[in-house]
Amino acid sequence: MKSAKWLAVLLLPLAALTACTTTGIGGGQLSAAGVSDEAVSFSWKSTDGGISGSMQAVLPGQTFAGRFFQITQQTRADMLNPLWTHWRSGWYDWPYWGGHIGAPYPTTQFITHYSGKVVATLEAPDQQRMRCRFHLVEPAHGMAGGGEGECQLSAGRMVRATFPAK
Repeated sequence: MKSAKWLAVLLLPLAALTACTTTGIGGGQLSAAGVSDEAVSFSWKSTDGGISGSMQAVLPGQTFAGRFFQITQQTRADMLNPLWTHWRSGWYDWPYWGGHIGAPYPTTQFITHYSGKVVATLEAPDQQRMRCRFHLVEPAHGMAGGGEGECQLSAGRMVRATFPAK
């Protein structure tokens, strides 16, 4: 009987960690002038309730993978530094933070507002890159609450994306 109690004590934390893993899917359209729209599928996985995690986007003939981050009061600006790799810091050339080109992303040590925004940088094996910005429908539920947004490939093509609520 003692071994059963010890087994329960050991497995309970493992079960709690497994229960915290959240996954989801999304879809979108890759578009460019003069070219027919092409379907894009997204998948994401998070172990912290959708605040951050891994994301994958599958385009025709190409797969991108990387990290996503939901901007919350607990988001440290230095946590976002990996997103700027291969792009201008803060994506100031692609309006998102202040609504216009040149508006800086928050550069204080902590971002102090809950924005409902998610940012991601994904990369393909051939070094092509994709940057994404999403607006959450229910920010308190993370990515599982659903949202929509867009991604831009390093070659300039755009992807409109939608994530249904779970």
